Amino acid sequence: MSEYRTLTYEVDGRIARITFNRPEQGNAITADTPVELADAVERADVDRRVHVMLVSGRGKGFCGGYDLGVFAEGSMGVEGSSGSDSVLDPAVQLANHDPSRTWDPMVDYQMMSRFNRGYASLLHANKPTIAKLHGFAVAGGTDIALHCDQIICADDVRIGYPPTRVWGVPATGLWAHRIGDQRAKRLLLTGDLITGKQAVQWGLAIESCPADELDERAEALAQRIAQMPVNQLIMVKLALNSALLAQGVATSGMVSTVFDGIARHTAEGYRFVDRAGDVGFREAVRERDEPFGDAKS
Repeated sequence: MSEYRTLTYEVDGRIARITFNRPEQGNAITADTPVELADAVERADVDRRVHVMLVSGRGKGFCGGYDLGVFAEGSMGVEGSSGSDSVLDPAVQLANHDPSRTWDPMVDYQMMSRFNRGYASLLHANKPTIAKLHGFAVAGGTDIALHCDQIICADDVRIGYPPTRVWGVPATGLWAHRIGDQRAKRLLLTGDLITGKQAVQWGLAIESCPADELDERAEALAQRIAQMPVNQLIMVKLALNSALLAQGVATSGMVSTVFDGIARHTAEGYRFVDRAGDVGFREAVRERDEPFGDAKS
């Protein structure tokens, strides 16, 4: 059994349970997260017992996005990494993000595309994947959830990508594919959050329910899918994925990843980082969101 830093993995009957396990940090993403997620998905995919994967988070929410205290402050390398030859090495990224030096967008792209590939394992897995969202699924947390085949959520979960206000573009490029052009623009041109109930209305989630019923309802969905023969599940998912992929998901992801890097190197992006250096990233984010009425102290 592999030991993971950011998640746990267990097989219970026909269900593989992948659970983000950094509750004290809001299950925030580190450089380990996509690697471990892809590994867990592959384990489930090749396990003949498993028919469906259920992805969730421990603690108060599903995933609060990237760990800004790690990434934005330059400690983003995988634990134990050394030298400066890797695009995941802190020294490489710090040098590349220094405003006084020339920025290489492809160094940024190499880094972020590796995160995307880890999340995309959920979409490209042969077997179906379900995201169970509670509390919050924001920023990079949505990059993970949107790659799942089904989303079930609590009525009061908060979902969205506030970094579009400054310092980010959703690198996976899935929003328009999942909820359509106008609704994706409505969400991302404001950085607003929607609730679980709204997510169902917008076609993002298949079902929402009161938070205290979420475990039961998600379990019922997973068990119902798990009753199907695994070969039928694989054929149906592959057939339906062919239509989704024909929409240009790969191209959307590539373009969005490039723009995500550019967003961190605008005048506003640099000012945001400077402000975060003065007051801390939590306070800088609060100030960013305050004009929109959803800042938290």
